[in-house]
Amino acid sequence: METVLMWLATGLGLGLAPLAAGTLGSLLGLPLAWWLLGRARRVQLAVAAALLVAAMPLCHQAASLLGIKDDGRIVLDEIVAFPVAVIGQAAARQPLAMAGAFVVYRGFDIAKPLPVAQAEAIPGGIGIVLDDSVAAAMTWLVVAGGLALGRRRRADGCR
Repeated sequence: METVLMWLATGLGLGLAPLAAGTLGSLLGLPLAWWLLGRARRVQLAVAAALLVAAMPLCHQAASLLGIKDDGRIVLDEIVAFPVAVIGQAAARQPLAMAGAFVVYRGFDIAKPLPVAQAEAIPGGIGIVLDDSVAAAMTWLVVAGGLALGRRRRADGCR
């Protein structure tokens, strides 16, 4: 059972990479986000919420096995949180928008600005997953603003 847990927690082993494990592991969030964006908004929300909740005990248990609270090898939290960065934004299904969201998300997750760092401080699996969720929510705001700006520019260019 521990093998399956670690396999999931390390993103099928991507989290074991010697460099940029979090970024490599987060790549698995891209097809998940793309797939979710093809579903109804309420399905997106329900699946994203279920994945985040399910990841909490798995990440907590993996951290306990590894002996480090938010071990860098644990990337399940990044994988399941990334879809939050684009949820409900159908235009983000375009490759350039999805790539931009990914870069911004990784930037927030790596830099850990104040709300992300505060969320990470919450004990147990909640903090492990919540910091990535906050980074994804902050990314959502950036992506929504960028997509709105793009729509506005295209609309102004058509006049």
